[in-house]
Amino acid sequence: MDCSICSAMPFILRPPRNTICGACFEGARSIIALTNKLDADKGFTDKPSNPTISPPNSSKGFANALKWLKEMKEMEDELSGKLSFLGGFRAAFRDQIHTDIQVKPGLNGPSIPAHRALLAARSDIFRHMLDSDGCKAPPSDTIILPDLNYEEVDSLLEFLYSGHLPKEKMEKHVYTLCISADKYEIPFLQRFCENQMLESLSSSNALDVLEISDTCCNQSLKETALNFIVKNMEDVVFSARFDAFALKNPHLTVQITRASFMDIKSRRSGV
Repeated sequence: MDCSICSAMPFILRPPRNTICGACFEGARSIIALTNKLDADKGFTDKPSNPTISPPNSSKGFANALKWLKEMKEMEDELSGKLSFLGGFRAAFRDQIHTDIQVKPGLNGPSIPAHRALLAARSDIFRHMLDSDGCKAPPSDTIILPDLNYEEVDSLLEFLYSGHLPKEKMEKHVYTLCISADKYEIPFLQRFCENQMLESLSSSNALDVLEISDTCCNQSLKETALNFIVKNMEDVVFSARFDAFALKNPHLTVQITRASFMDIKSRRSGV
């Protein structure tokens, strides 16, 4: 069927001119449903508490969708400008401009120059470490992160300054950074690490993700990792990693066993 939207030559279509194909129809419905949902998420309900506010109107159709796309483009441009503006922090870290504190790895390597104000703004724990008043001694020129080596401290600082890390750095240090984000109360880094672990979850790293999620008390990540392990039980349990994991984490091994048993019981009862 010729489609008045996606056809290569719509001007030669015979009546009816508004005929569209199934793909365009489903796409249009999805776009309208999405824009209506976004309107609803802004506070609209089927029975609005404010009578002056109308619920989403599906009859607006593509007019709403086009307006939403324009708003998203404006927001994207604004965010892009903000990111470019804030990029100066990363340059200040890279070029060591007016640094006023040294961050020293506890395991090995030299100290890394940083800025007190930025560390305090990114983490309440760092703020308390760096804080001082008349009743306290002047703050030290160095803070030590005892559980991190040089590369890990460098990656942590790079993230604090830029809000991002190159893929290879994130993959290499994601578990350590997740623990550091939990320890130093850096929620944005916690979410960033969680997303990275969810995207890369596999039979080869599921036990590591489960262990980290338990250490950081991240219940949603823990449940996801546990469910994945149960669904891929044979690959995980017979891997070389499992023996060492079981010895180190007997409580998690018990949870895996129980979850596997419940899964088997559920599948049998559903048969």
